[in-house]
Amino acid sequence: MFRRIRRRRRARGVRSYRKHKETARMVIAQKIKKYNEVYQYRLARISIRNQKTRWGSCSKSGNLNFNYKILFLEEQLADYIVVHELCHLQELNHSKRFWNLVAQVFPNHRELRGELRHKKVETN
Repeated sequence: MFRRIRRRRRARGVRSYRKHKETARMVIAQKIKKYNEVYQYRLARISIRNQKTRWGSCSKSGNLNFNYKILFLEEQLADYIVVHELCHLQELNHSKRFWNLVAQVFPNHRELRGELRHKKVETN
């Protein structure tokens, strides 16, 4: 019985991902374009994923990955995630230099980060 419930939830999540993936790609690409005017970083690829525990990530090769569920967050939180990942293109850590980069656009990044911690990624 529990397996059937899990399968249904998983199927619902996959349908939601497929439905919203391209919209998320367009919205996130616009946000990246807007905020990268400040930073001028070179990025390799933008991927939209259906991650269970992350809102976004950045690879050493300059790939940015975002969870499609960013679409369902408040605008300021979605913008913060985009800026956070953009700054990882320069600093692949959470050092003081990294947070100074984020603070250029979001001086209130601590509050936003705290607010984001209370949001569940699983918002199917």
